[in-house]
Amino acid sequence: MESPFKGKTGLVRIWNAFNYSLAGLRAALQHEDAFRQEVLLAIVLLPIAVLYPHSGVEKALLIACVLLVLIVELLNSAVEAVVDRVSLERHELAKRAKDIGSAAVLLTLINLAAVWGLIFFG
Repeated sequence: MESPFKGKTGLVRIWNAFNYSLAGLRAALQHEDAFRQEVLLAIVLLPIAVLYPHSGVEKALLIACVLLVLIVELLNSAVEAVVDRVSLERHELAKRAKDIGSAAVLLTLINLAAVWGLIFFG
């Protein structure tokens, strides 16, 4: 059975999707400490990436790594919210899901450090 919220098309669908995305960003900023910390990191790193005299490809890589951290953190937060919605009791599968999401964020942070290190010091 499909969601009753499906069915909008064209510009209405795009507008609604945009507003849902903004609501998701607001929710993450309001409820997720890690996301707020990573946004602060992005606020520091993105201007450096843009202003530092590198090639366009290097700038794109620097920016992409920062945005990837934010994207993966949003997905991790979504998984955690769903797991908590299903049940707050301790369960091995819930722990596994949360730990795997956390590992994904860790890998994106390692990727960020590696790419930035290679471009700036490499």
